[in-house]
Amino acid sequence: QNSNNVASGWCGRNIYMVRIMKKTAFVIICLLASVSAFGQKRTTVRPFSTTGKTVTVYTSADNTKLRLTETDKLKFVEKRQPTEGEVSIFVNPGKTNQTFLGIGGAITDSSAEVFAKLSPAKQQEFLQAYFSKTKGIGYTLARTNIHSCDFSSGSYTYVDEGDKHLNSFSIDHDKQFRIPLIKRAMETAGGKLTLYASPWSPPAFMKSNNDMLKGGKLMPGFYQPWANYFVKFIKAYEKEGIPIWGLTIQNEPMATQRWESCIFTAEEERDFLKNNLGPTLARAGLDDKKIIIWDHNRDLITQRVDTILGDPQAAKYVWGIGYHWYENWSGGTQMFDNVGVVHETYPNKNLIFTEGTVEAFNPAEYQRWANGERYGRSMIQDFNNGTVGWTDWNILLDETGGPNHVGNFCFSPIHGDTKTGELIYTPSYYFIGHFSKFIKVGAKRVNSVASRSQLMTTSFENPDGKVVTVVMNQSDKEVKYNLSIGTQVAEATILPHAIQTLVF
Repeated sequence: QNSNNVASGWCGRNIYMVRIMKKTAFVIICLLASVSAFGQKRTTVRPFSTTGKTVTVYTSADNTKLRLTETDKLKFVEKRQPTEGEVSIFVNPGKTNQTFLGIGGAITDSSAEVFAKLSPAKQQEFLQAYFSKTKGIGYTLARTNIHSCDFSSGSYTYVDEGDKHLNSFSIDHDKQFRIPLIKRAMETAGGKLTLYASPWSPPAFMKSNNDMLKGGKLMPGFYQPWANYFVKFIKAYEKEGIPIWGLTIQNEPMATQRWESCIFTAEEERDFLKNNLGPTLARAGLDDKKIIIWDHNRDLITQRVDTILGDPQAAKYVWGIGYHWYENWSGGTQMFDNVGVVHETYPNKNLIFTEGTVEAFNPAEYQRWANGERYGRSMIQDFNNGTVGWTDWNILLDETGGPNHVGNFCFSPIHGDTKTGELIYTPSYYFIGHFSKFIKVGAKRVNSVASRSQLMTTSFENPDGKVVTVVMNQSDKEVKYNLSIGTQVAEATILPHAIQTLVF
């Protein structure tokens, strides 16, 4: 305000000058000017040069021996305008999005029991295949179960039946197989693994159906003992030298399964979180643990998230939203757009894919290429919709797709044949590897789109400045395409039903 009672200033690109009549008028006008100038998202474009850069191409393709194989080195050339009919992958490293947390899989009881049956040489091969940054595909993320799930040899808990005070709490069961495998995985990964844990069911005595299996609900009188159970679990694992990064509240809270399961409505999960679990972790000094809600399919994700995050007292405890891919179990399509809606609505919360696997195990289909393509399609779509981390289901199963105490046999990226002692690598392993081997923790997703629908793509810029672009060809034909960065183009070719990673 100057001596003539005129306010002037600069707000974005808007210069305003208005004679002051009342102080309130000045305040309102200034706020409106600020909203007008700053209410829109500003895009910061960072320069990216392709000068002197070589594009290294890695390929896995159906009906070939190519498996994460280096297949080409490309150079960029100047080409200002694509022509009609050309196929292009347009990458804009100047526009960054979410920060990459990691990719990994679940270390279940079943995985650990199969691992224990392998020879020492095969155990070492397996660990390096998943967790080595140089010899394998560099997993940095892992999930594990809180007491038993379907992929355990039997149902069990960490307490005696009826012990609501948890005086008998012990993780001795896990010390035989699961904890040793987690420790070796951590060691192979360089000493650190981002590990989170999920329960499939509270102990039977805490539930309305008095059974760990077949759904039921956590009874209100056991909300607090169950919250205390989480604390006991975290502290017991960390005493063993295994840091717990985070947890999900309940695996598949809307599914009544013949295995360990428990139903939470959105309101029940919200109330358990804000009244019990969140405050209990905070009192125990564990408020740094990341709490993930939902942990179920994409189809109902928005209703669950709106209910929980609509309550500020619950929302303050939520790090992110977990989801699975089984919404298409009856032959429908996967609801990728629902993930994007959650990301747009709650951009300050994180999205993490917490489970997916190919069901209905059949050893005749170990090398079924479509199983791998399911992974590629999901990972590209999920990352493009804002997901920060992606977790496969079991990292290892045997030649039967188990063990599983209720006969729910599935595929895993690697199977250990306990009869022959051999490891079987399926296409899913290589599809996951096209992401996990090259995208580094802390990378930023950058904009990446295809000009034709037969190709799918996503891209990340690693902390060292290298860009990783993944391209998947869903068609039956070889496709020539241009990797386009501004006016610079590198000409590439992708085989039918192939996935490529381009690093530059």
